[in-house]
Amino acid sequence: MMLSFLLALMTAVALGAALWPLLRRSGPGRSGDDVAVYRDQLDEIERDLSTGAIGPAEAEAARVEVSRRLIAAAEHAAAPVETPLSKSPVVRKAAALVLVALPLAGLGYYLATGSPELPAQPLAERLARMQAGQAPDTDQNAAMSAMVPRVEAHLRSNPEDGRGWAVLAPAYMRLERFDDAVKAYRNVIRLQGETGDRVADLGEALTGQAGGVVTPAARAQFERALELDRAHVSATYYLGLAARQAGKTDEARAIWQDLLSRAPPDAPWAGFVKTALAGLDGTAPGAVAADVPQALTDDQKAMVRGMVDQLAARLQKDGSDVDGWLRLIRSHMVMREPDKARAALADARRALADTPDKLVRLEAEAKPFRLDAGASAGTPGPAV
Repeated sequence: MMLSFLLALMTAVALGAALWPLLRRSGPGRSGDDVAVYRDQLDEIERDLSTGAIGPAEAEAARVEVSRRLIAAAEHAAAPVETPLSKSPVVRKAAALVLVALPLAGLGYYLATGSPELPAQPLAERLARMQAGQAPDTDQNAAMSAMVPRVEAHLRSNPEDGRGWAVLAPAYMRLERFDDAVKAYRNVIRLQGETGDRVADLGEALTGQAGGVVTPAARAQFERALELDRAHVSATYYLGLAARQAGKTDEARAIWQDLLSRAPPDAPWAGFVKTALAGLDGTAPGAVAADVPQALTDDQKAMVRGMVDQLAARLQKDGSDVDGWLRLIRSHMVMREPDKARAALADARRALADTPDKLVRLEAEAKPFRLDAGASAGTPGPAV
């Protein structure tokens, strides 16, 4: 309501400023009054001369000056008077029409193209929802995308600002820019020191960078996080995930059961861990590494699938990112999709054909998956 009032007020002010020159009245002319004044001055000069108040030379000089002014005033009074444009009835009607038509046209355009039926979305409420994790993905991603360039620009000028990196790192994670997130979290730790949360966040970024696989580097971060905070939840969970991906089902079960035994009654993450535990029952030792797809809820599976699809779409536009191709291949293997991993490898080879150094790296790091052998034998790749 307040916004509508302000917009109406601004419209009225703008129209008033535009129409004022047309509608204001001109002041009355003064040429006739000037002629009478100068004639009175000539009569006064004659009276002063007759009484001896001024001499003949002074009287003559005064007559010349006043006469000059009288002639100029008389000529101006005799000139034809032009009616001011603002007094024209046509102009006044046109101005009134503009005054009414412009706001109505703007209102009509908004009603045709806008969405007046949508409820208001105050900034304070949207920020509160984002902080509580309840905002729609579009709101959060839009806010992140708008914020990231500003923080990046600030950090280019102030690269030692630890708080800036701390703001940027989770934004990169939200936008699935895992390479940038790893760099940001390393800077946070370098500038602000180690804590369980910061080190575990770095481990999670490294896991995302590897397409969901808990690599040795990521595992080292989770272990370090537990050294700093023995009760750290996400570090414990990821160490259980690392055990599962290594085919150590019993170890993973022990880690997650211990985590649940320490969970508060209302822990929001308890359900996720229970689902992961349930997925262990169908896992045989030595199975294909997976980001436990069976242990994920439908929403979580959809989120992981969205991440993989988004990465694949980006690589179709820019196939020069060898790290991206390797993450895509790992992700398909993690999701138990060897055929898609094999297709991604073929696409990567075509995209990197003109860059031998990248192609060599691709072949070397993709070799353990035995995708070429799998084309004929149909065997899955080894645990990652």
